[in-house]
Amino acid sequence: MINLIRLQQDGAQIIADDPWQLMRNDEGPLVTKAILPVQCWAQCQSDAVLQGREVSSQGVLLQPDDEPEALLDWLPVLPLIAIDFPSFRDGRGYSQAYLLRTRFGWQGELRAVGDVLRDQLSHMRQCGFDSFAVREDKSVEDALKGLQGLSVLYGRSVIEPLPLFRRR
Repeated sequence: MINLIRLQQDGAQIIADDPWQLMRNDEGPLVTKAILPVQCWAQCQSDAVLQGREVSSQGVLLQPDDEPEALLDWLPVLPLIAIDFPSFRDGRGYSQAYLLRTRFGWQGELRAVGDVLRDQLSHMRQCGFDSFAVREDKSVEDALKGLQGLSVLYGRSVIEPLPLFRRR
């Protein structure tokens, strides 16, 4: 069962037929719409993709210890980057997302995967995530309410780059 929420122009929607398949290691047959760890992704790409002449058909999975800077040369050819949250207590994925969106200007789909819970969605959105693979044992309908979490943003974020005192 896929518990995927994606931000669209008309609001957040539950996606029932997502083609992407998360593969945390190199076991099993490679599918076209696979999300692979950085090393696996780099090993299975053609020279045209690695040199930036062709868009990849696979996405990348950033683990908490991976540096977003490692993707700089490939950002133009990546259709999707998934950032892993192995535990809700591990906040390194927020920083990775913020760097990708602000410092590196990446505009593709940025997906939160792993231990993704309702209470995190609003903060993840502020860091630049636009899709959320909610934990399978949680209700995706309930998690959708988590995107309505904060009515006023005081500090800077990806979705509101000016702090509140600068917006007055």
